[in-house]
Amino acid sequence: PTETHPPSSEGALQRFERVGARLRIDVERITRRDFDRIPEFDALFIRTTTAIDHYTYQFARKAELEGLAVIDDTQSILRCANKVYLHELLQREGLPTPRTETLNRATFDETAARSVADKLGYPLVLKVPDGSFSRGAIKAGDLTQLQQGAATLMKRSRLILAQEYVYTEFDWRVGVLHGQALFVCQYMMSRNHWQIIRHDGDGRFTEGGFRTLALEAAPTAVIDTAVRAARLIGDGLYGVDLKVTAQGVVIIEINDNPNLDRGVEDQLAGDSVYEAILREFMTRIDAGSASIP
Repeated sequence: PTETHPPSSEGALQRFERVGARLRIDVERITRRDFDRIPEFDALFIRTTTAIDHYTYQFARKAELEGLAVIDDTQSILRCANKVYLHELLQREGLPTPRTETLNRATFDETAARSVADKLGYPLVLKVPDGSFSRGAIKAGDLTQLQQGAATLMKRSRLILAQEYVYTEFDWRVGVLHGQALFVCQYMMSRNHWQIIRHDGDGRFTEGGFRTLALEAAPTAVIDTAVRAARLIGDGLYGVDLKVTAQGVVIIEINDNPNLDRGVEDQLAGDSVYEAILREFMTRIDAGSASIP
């Protein structure tokens, strides 16, 4: 309840409860203290930012072992929490991404830094594999910033990514549920900043605005690319971030725990967004019951 950047606002959680009641689904909020209660439920929907070394992964794993329908499932968490894996997966499948190099703490030195700069140019962006909400990313404009930024991030991770800097006024976010587009938004960059969320040293942050579009109003290439990417991860709920550049669409990342806030992602579709997710759970629960001898 006290998360700084929760995936869903209070208003969105209330909508899940209200729509659930209409569908005759008992939607109950639980916290990390309720781990032992997992067997009481038919399904688990995680609305806390996920990570592998985190209680959210433990909840998902426990729920899967107990036969619950789970979003985010452990496979999705594992795949989306590793940007190195995602980049290699997208490259292998021929999906467009910014030019990217993997840097290894064991072999990174000035020669390696100069080499990656020659390939990607300045500025470039450094990322930890498991960053989220614009955290764990540093923009480097010269060799010194590259070396210092890499040293900072390599304290957190043995492998980091160096990526060409691709600036756009907004990122596209396509929500995908079970291989079908659910919503599409434009997330604006924070004012005078290169990311959607600008984090200040004192713990404060500022966010850019947004624009929600009807699915049919978004470029076909954006929707199609996002759906193709999400299907590589699984059949859960994903948020695919993309940029449209002069060279075409590129995928920035795939999120296993996408934002769903009241008045943002649901601005046009309203309760149908929540109903689609809850009906997906109903389908999974029914399928699970049918498989029990």
